[in-house]
Amino acid sequence: MLWRVPELSALAWSLLILGAVLVGLSKTAVPGAATIAVALFAAVLPARASTGALLVLLMVGDLFAVWSYRAHADVATLRRLVPTVLVGVAAGTAFLAVADDDGVRRTIGAILLGLIALTLVRRTRPRRTVPVRGRRIVTGTYGVLGGFTTMVANAGGPVMALYFLASSYSINRFLGTAAWFFFAVNLVKTPFSISLGLIDADSLRLDLVLVPAVVAGALAGRRLARRIDQRVFERLVLTLTVLSAAYLLV
Repeated sequence: MLWRVPELSALAWSLLILGAVLVGLSKTAVPGAATIAVALFAAVLPARASTGALLVLLMVGDLFAVWSYRAHADVATLRRLVPTVLVGVAAGTAFLAVADDDGVRRTIGAILLGLIALTLVRRTRPRRTVPVRGRRIVTGTYGVLGGFTTMVANAGGPVMALYFLASSYSINRFLGTAAWFFFAVNLVKTPFSISLGLIDADSLRLDLVLVPAVVAGALAGRRLARRIDQRVFERLVLTLTVLSAAYLLV
């Protein structure tokens, strides 16, 4: 029955609730924190079950993020990303059909480390005008990798955070563009996840219990975002991305 609460230990519930709070916080203030939630869910639940349960909670967080930052999105960037993200989601679906959990984690970790290095190099070099073709290649690359990583492990947040960071967005523009991006991408992912059996009655029962924790994290994040300094925000994004990559590689 849908209302029946899953039977888990007190420690397991504590970890899942913490993960749900981090999901909400990541959507409205601290991009990258959702990858910590990925780790917590994977520590408690089987890999496939954790992916499906987390996707629904991420969508709840997306709704709060869109509501909070709906006026700050870079619509032109979102339009450029859409086709390449769809390619990445399709590639991720095919990859999930053949890869094991270790292969998935290590592949994403390697991608993140490569993108971190690229982002740091771009930020240390003097700013110069990039040809339109060059910008399209960069956007397309991030889009494909973002779609791929979000499909296989709900780990697209760090990839796209690096792209928005490299674009030198303000905090609100960063969070607004990310909000609309992941709201759309997670909607697209849902039918694929259902067809793969990642979302089912068991995962939905778990989500019903954890939704209030996501809401609490999202509301706390809105208050935090008004107070955080731009430089602190950027360093936090990079630090969490490095930690995410290290976790996935170990």
